[in-house]
Amino acid sequence: MTSCATDPSTLANASTNEFNVRKFGAKGDGINFDTAAIQNALDACEDTGGTVEFPAGTYLSKPLTLHSKTTVKLDAGATLQASTNQSDFMKTPGDWLKARGNGDFIPFIGGRHLTDVTLTGGVIDGGGAVWWGEAEKARRIKPGYTLPRPNLIIIEQCKNLLLKDITLQNSPRFHFVPTECEGVVASNVTVLDPEHAANTDAIDPSGCKDVLITKCHIDVGDDNIAIKAGRKVAGREFASEDITVTDCVFLHGHGMSIGSETAGGVRHVTVRNCAFENTENGIRIKSQRGKGGLVENIICDGITMKNVDPAITLTCYYANNSAGDTIAPAAADHTMKMSERIPVYRNIRISNLTATCPKAAGTIAGLPESCITGVVLENVKISAAKSFEIRNARGVELKNVTVTVPKGEAFKLNNAQVEGLNSH
Repeated sequence: MTSCATDPSTLANASTNEFNVRKFGAKGDGINFDTAAIQNALDACEDTGGTVEFPAGTYLSKPLTLHSKTTVKLDAGATLQASTNQSDFMKTPGDWLKARGNGDFIPFIGGRHLTDVTLTGGVIDGGGAVWWGEAEKARRIKPGYTLPRPNLIIIEQCKNLLLKDITLQNSPRFHFVPTECEGVVASNVTVLDPEHAANTDAIDPSGCKDVLITKCHIDVGDDNIAIKAGRKVAGREFASEDITVTDCVFLHGHGMSIGSETAGGVRHVTVRNCAFENTENGIRIKSQRGKGGLVENIICDGITMKNVDPAITLTCYYANNSAGDTIAPAAADHTMKMSERIPVYRNIRISNLTATCPKAAGTIAGLPESCITGVVLENVKISAAKSFEIRNARGVELKNVTVTVPKGEAFKLNNAQVEGLNSH
């Protein structure tokens, strides 16, 4: 006879398929592990779908797996808290500091080949403080190095994925990574990590199609949003396409990024009505030889930036860091080997942008063998300490663009064809 602690037919609300984790034995006291009770509630949704509800409380857990047609509903005052034992996230037990890569770890919340998944309400906390110290230490030893760690949420190959009215915080590494998904919405999501927590990206759609990120508040230690396309996706010409980011606020972090992995191709990205404050970058497309692919048809409109360094970065010389991500072309050309994965950027429009920058205004830096083409800056006003640099670029148009610097020229050009300079 099956006990009532594990029999979904006994524990679900028959009319709505609602599964309360406390009825499965979860204590929610933040002391005892509730992993088994929560996973049993999630497993109850595997055949029929349903809502897994977390009443107010702190639910301490090891990694969890989602199923299709599942809504995870965290009530007001409910926190799903990740274990702070690193070994709980390793595929093979051992010394986590000797992991070969991020693939050696299990995300706190994961799932693949899913449909109709929703996470809403409350807080999901990754307990990242036990991971960040070693990550920062490793980064100081080797600039740009990312110490392998687990991500907070990775959902792979899902159709119809919704995050709404929820807070994600303190991830060991990236917070939300939808991978090769279609139909992704992140609405009114708050993402929080300390500004110095290494590699703590907020939202990283990777190889995704039809994505909406709207009304999100993001304050983290790395990319606020990073659209990635590390490889081709079967059945698609472009791995990442039809992505819209609107009405978001970006505080600490490394800005609104595309890349650095663009080999699968990125197109049709719109960023509209977003505010940046104290971010290390603003609008950024970053890639390099060996990781590059085609990035095209990018629109950014209605952008305000305060204390952002720099406002605009379109670089094919990304060097695995942030503020110093563009290295001198001569040095790069001598030290980096040619590759078939060459970045190609074209048809990029940035309009109605105002920014104050404590350092550089911006950079457009293509490769000698792959100039950036078709960039339009319109109604752009930037106040900065240093000039806007443009090199290895063709077909750049400036329309009502003002770059104000304390001394010297507003724009510095090197192998660049730029229209509209005479109006400044």
